[in-house]
Amino acid sequence: MATRAMASPAASSDETKRAKGALQALNFFMADMQAGIGPFLGVFLQQKGWTAGPIGTVMTAGGVAGMIMTVPAGAFIDHTEKKRLVVIVTGICTVMASFLILLSQSGLVVTVSQVATAIAGAAIGPAVTGMTLGIVRQNGFNAQNGRNQAWNHAGNMVGAGLSGYLGWKFGMPAIFYLAAVFGVLAIIAVLTIPEKAIDHRAARGLEGKAGKGEKDEKGGQAEGFKTLLRNKPMLILAASLACFHLGNGAMLPLYGLAVVGAGKGNAALFVAETVMVAQAVMIVTALIAMRMAAGRGYWLVMLISFAALPLRGMLAGTFIEHWGVWPVQALDGIGAGLQSVAVPGLVACLLNGTGRVNVGQGAVMTIQGLGASLSPAIGGWLAQELGYHVAFYILGSFALISVGLWVGFAGTLRPACAGTGDDGAEERS
Repeated sequence: MATRAMASPAASSDETKRAKGALQALNFFMADMQAGIGPFLGVFLQQKGWTAGPIGTVMTAGGVAGMIMTVPAGAFIDHTEKKRLVVIVTGICTVMASFLILLSQSGLVVTVSQVATAIAGAAIGPAVTGMTLGIVRQNGFNAQNGRNQAWNHAGNMVGAGLSGYLGWKFGMPAIFYLAAVFGVLAIIAVLTIPEKAIDHRAARGLEGKAGKGEKDEKGGQAEGFKTLLRNKPMLILAASLACFHLGNGAMLPLYGLAVVGAGKGNAALFVAETVMVAQAVMIVTALIAMRMAAGRGYWLVMLISFAALPLRGMLAGTFIEHWGVWPVQALDGIGAGLQSVAVPGLVACLLNGTGRVNVGQGAVMTIQGLGASLSPAIGGWLAQELGYHVAFYILGSFALISVGLWVGFAGTLRPACAGTGDDGAEERS
């Protein structure tokens, strides 16, 4: 599968338009495929007799595996021209891994399933980001990525709603079958993207640098690491995201466990509600982030996203009630929705011209994964030893470090996070 990143023959406007529509469909259907039983896993295992600590530990195992694989996956996406095949193969693996849990809930099987799902997820993200950059180039990336994320959040919301209904009506196994259906539809969507529409040099950030192909190929992954380490804004971004996700990763599954464990909600329906509220907000915030980044740059977008988590932790720790899902998950939608647009766009800007954009995306995902993989274990054991209220307060406070870093280095970050210059006009045409 290893290939060279060569310029593709120019695609027609019809092929580009078809590719952009297919990207949005792919983002819609891959949302539920990626998640699989995802947010329902905690309550599913709880119903099988698992406690909060072990549940958090197996989630952490998956997070660590994904964290280890994201940089190699990003480097591979930079090199390969088979990006569509990567999405298909990893999607199939994700669905099959989810079915393993349906067959057995032993610690080994659940851990293997979580590890496999995390590895597949490490490849899908950079692959879709690379295809997007290869189709619309730097000038159109912010707007197209914003629309991709809005469709992705819509897919998550619809998938969660259907999962909740089917889980309530037919039992939790129905959720696994729904994930499989979404997986098939995602594969059909990626197959409708014309291969010719993807410029694989632009996909790795080498747009407008013809003639450097072979030299850049030889740089490989090691050169990508050096590029990242020399980029101070990238390092600050990574540290801020690590702290944010250290607190954020456990909030959703823990809140579901807290409310359902207190007998204040049906398991499947409540988890579906938590996801649907957050994803509905994310649809709006993704589009707002796209506009805000185009006009005022990414710095303010990221600052607002970091500031949402401490408030979310305070509300979650104070109100463990069924109605609490509305404000708690709305704040999740603000933080995650803004970052879903700002982080990939910011990385693409910072590494433009290096040929290592997808390595950079993988590196950032690794840092996010480092925080997110530790979060369930920390949150799970905090909840078990100190109670859910204290756990939420502590988890929310981690993002205060992110806010401090972002404000403290504003002089360095603001110029690097300047406006994209893309006001979405390309998308409206």
